[in-house]
Amino acid sequence: MKATGIVRRIDDLGRIVIPKEIRRSFRIKEGDPLEIYTDSEGEVIFKKYSPIGELSGMAGEYAEVLHKGAGLPVVITDNDHVIAASGINKREVLERRVTKSLEELMTNRQIHIKTDKVPSMSAIEGYDRQAQVVYPIIYAGDVSGAVALFDGDSGELPSEADIKLVQVAASFLGKQME
Repeated sequence: MKATGIVRRIDDLGRIVIPKEIRRSFRIKEGDPLEIYTDSEGEVIFKKYSPIGELSGMAGEYAEVLHKGAGLPVVITDNDHVIAASGINKREVLERRVTKSLEELMTNRQIHIKTDKVPSMSAIEGYDRQAQVVYPIIYAGDVSGAVALFDGDSGELPSEADIKLVQVAASFLGKQME
């Protein structure tokens, strides 16, 4: 664990302010849920809570099935990181941050579909391959992540079936969190 040199006091209601610099660097926004961990040495650790992260095993299996069905690489993310992938080297993408453009897409509850006029989008920081189709995963009215189908080697446009598979995957994963 790395010390920041920042010290904060707990107020009379038991609250503590997380400094703006830390919130910004970890993309913690007002209303974001934080999970609290403790250890036997008295350390308290806050971690952004990811409801879809709890389904990472099932998400991984779903990514495998979706990859086999579409024949293209698939990535499933929470709001910040890649939690499952298939059809690409998992070591290259798992736990990588999503790009600002994907984050904005999820925040605005938008979908992305590559067409003749709309290019693929960058979805994973530091990763060259682009996403053709992206659907947000919605749980209890909030966006909890996204399902993305990536460009294949041929560079073809996604088919209607590919688009529908990603849409169904996002809907299914959202339902699984209920």
